[in-house]
Amino acid sequence: MLGKYLENVRKNHPLIHNITNYVTANDCANILLACGASPIMADSAEETAEITEKCAGLAINLGTLRKDVIPSMLAAGKKSNELMHPVLLDPVGAGASEFRTKTALLLLRELSFRVIRGNASEINTLAAGTGSTRGVDADQTDIVTASNIDSTIAKAKGLARMTGAVVVITGEIDLVVNKSRAYSIRNGHPMMGKVTGSGCMLSSLITAFISANPDSIFEAVVAAVCTMGLCGEVAAGRMQGQDGNASYRNYMIDAVYNIVPEELELGARYSTEIGEA
Repeated sequence: MLGKYLENVRKNHPLIHNITNYVTANDCANILLACGASPIMADSAEETAEITEKCAGLAINLGTLRKDVIPSMLAAGKKSNELMHPVLLDPVGAGASEFRTKTALLLLRELSFRVIRGNASEINTLAAGTGSTRGVDADQTDIVTASNIDSTIAKAKGLARMTGAVVVITGEIDLVVNKSRAYSIRNGHPMMGKVTGSGCMLSSLITAFISANPDSIFEAVVAAVCTMGLCGEVAAGRMQGQDGNASYRNYMIDAVYNIVPEELELGARYSTEIGEA
């Protein structure tokens, strides 16, 4: 089932506009090239709307948020909405500062997002309209576990109903949730947490998948999350000797470059979850 969504990315080569952070921009560009898409990074207000008009999808990432980039995010998002191109929000650090939280909530009010991807603390902040996080990492009390998965899904469904977006919560257990459905995904490896920007890369990857599969957004998101997690496992299997997190990052990008639909079909570990209404 999931392999066809990867296949469509490779076949359609979507051009993805990333308004992302300077820490991970290079890795986001490379993960897009690896999966078969093409990246463009533009955050100047003078060109963002024009650039995004030429693209198939838009990823907005708050990782290194600056006041002067907010108008660019709004202009690009409104143009994408007008053209009915899918837009993803990665609310990095929402809850860590008033500035980030207010900006994320402003974007939610002003723009229509097809996907919102963040860690549990970031998603909880958006769902509640307020919150706190430890920098850009999820608070330990928010991390998804077997004991809190139902309540976490309930919060995600609330945010999905409020925004109309597919909500993705990433961590040891990944969740993909809309207002009526929830999937848990158990692909991945702990080393992914040792690479700055693995979440940002996933957001760009998801944007490529939904842009190449606009009529199957939920399924395309599941496929993208499984792809990234599975490639994290493959990368861990290549580690040896003196390899560290820099090597792991490269192995992970290589794994995305080399993965084939059949491998995704066989290796994806996902299941439906009921959660609370």
